[in-house]
Amino acid sequence: MSLSSRLYTLAPPKLCALPNNSPLFSRKYPSTLTRSLGFASQSLRASLSFSTRATVMGDTDVGMDAVQRRLMFEDECILVDENDRVVGHDTKYNCHLMEKIESENLLHRAFSVFLFNSKYELLLQQRSATKVTFPLVWTNTCCSHPLYRESELIDENALGTRNAAQRKLLDELGIPAEDVPVDQFIPLGRMLYKAPSDGKWGEHELDYLLFIVRDVNVNPNPDEVADVKYVNRDELKELLRKADAGEEGLKLSPWFRLVVDNFLFKWWDHVEKGTLLEAADMKTIHKLA
Repeated sequence: MSLSSRLYTLAPPKLCALPNNSPLFSRKYPSTLTRSLGFASQSLRASLSFSTRATVMGDTDVGMDAVQRRLMFEDECILVDENDRVVGHDTKYNCHLMEKIESENLLHRAFSVFLFNSKYELLLQQRSATKVTFPLVWTNTCCSHPLYRESELIDENALGTRNAAQRKLLDELGIPAEDVPVDQFIPLGRMLYKAPSDGKWGEHELDYLLFIVRDVNVNPNPDEVADVKYVNRDELKELLRKADAGEEGLKLSPWFRLVVDNFLFKWWDHVEKGTLLEAADMKTIHKLA
């Protein structure tokens, strides 16, 4: 059983809860000291009140899968401004509520992995039916968020985001860390986009586009992934045609479609030539939607 499919019952520790207006709960941490306190506060909040928050959430989101419900409150996304400067953190739940996105302009850091095998085929996944945003759509290899933790906040050479990508490839697709060494991910660019999923949920992300060429072992986690397939260029173009024509109920994620329409095929040339580093541009933030 994967970590993401386990539920835990946490007994409240014998500590006094901090008031909601404590500076430890502030979204913004201007110093190293307060950031460290923020990590401690984050762990304390999770242990003190997970069951309470899950109950409150259950009143309005009764149909949500238990695993996804837990992750919605346990995962703390990194809030950034439009220049990708960290301004704080908030729950995955809040970061994906369209009401919050629109009223507070919440923007969080994300990543999209494009993994190719040695035949230069791209690994795609179909998101599980229980995903809160964009269930059952086809998308690139792995799409998720670096979390507000020290190992995933390292900006130098996008190391924090690459660490997060390695973690989520194991979590979602069962790909062992040794199959995808952190130093083999090549950050090619960043894009900023906004996309509603339904009336309640959506995305507003500053997305790091990470490419990697490796032959890997895949063992999908059914809580996260409904299906996987490798595609070559022609097979992907056929997938795009079917999605555009509405055939077979096939849908693509909006972020994947943005990458396909703006970057993917020219970057695929570099994959085949072994010249991906020549395509990298991490200075520009492409505002696409």
